[in-house]
Amino acid sequence: MSVHSRMNATEWAMLVALSILWGGSFFFVGIAVKELPPITIVTLRVTIAALALLTVCRVLGYRLPRKPEVLRAFLIMGLLNNIIPFSLIVWGQTHIASGVASILNATTPLFTVLVAHMMTTDEKLSANKLAGVIIGFVGVATMIGPAALTGERSSLWGQLAILGAAISYAFAGIFGRRFKAMGVPPLVTATGQISASSLVLIPVALLVDKPWTLAMPSGETWAALFGIALLSTALAYLIFFRILSSAGATSLALVTFLIPVSAIVLGSLVLGEQLALKHFIGMAMIAAGLVAIDGRLLQRKSFKT
Repeated sequence: MSVHSRMNATEWAMLVALSILWGGSFFFVGIAVKELPPITIVTLRVTIAALALLTVCRVLGYRLPRKPEVLRAFLIMGLLNNIIPFSLIVWGQTHIASGVASILNATTPLFTVLVAHMMTTDEKLSANKLAGVIIGFVGVATMIGPAALTGERSSLWGQLAILGAAISYAFAGIFGRRFKAMGVPPLVTATGQISASSLVLIPVALLVDKPWTLAMPSGETWAALFGIALLSTALAYLIFFRILSSAGATSLALVTFLIPVSAIVLGSLVLGEQLALKHFIGMAMIAAGLVAIDGRLLQRKSFKT
């Protein structure tokens, strides 16, 4: 099922709201990783979010589909959109600042453009998109390059983990388009994939982290966990699948460039994080790449001249 290539005002407003919610997730994780291991954080995030969305579905009268093909799709979407990227991001943030993580996460549209070209018929690679991908990856290289040449191995692996999450999100954005064709509403899609993620992660967390042996988290950490679960996951996914069903994966992925602004502000004001000049240069180049991918500003400039 095709999507329109230009987002309308409502979709742009939802995209900005989504960027604020997801930008806050890096801030919340930055607080939680001080007291809890990554798998436990991810498990609590998806489990609390799943319970919230299941409650909303029940109140509104929605039921989760029981068809095997839909349940399999929920599981795959949960892996690509939650389990893999959430785990990589949380682990990565044990080695790098939340602001750096959010900037690297902004490469998602670059990977999405490439994946969409290979796997869709209506989101093909154009000259503008190809130029944007190249410029964006140069920006990533600007950020990561020095770490790869020095002994900052923990920082390097942390940054590579975030890039791995961005690749997983790219595949998730393309895969998630099938739910509209299946006739699954955005609310049910969000609930199904996050519930599947929690069912997979709960036994893993019990086996690996043994959470009953951990010290009781502080009130600040619990607040961060509920913030990331209810705001940055449950509410965010309601918006995510609504945009995905109408505007497509490439347009939706543009949200990841808006995310660093809120993540950097929160990380600086509350967590005392500081970014180096290379991070701002890299973010500027990623921004230029996304402008080329989107194409609107270039078309307007060409029209005016």
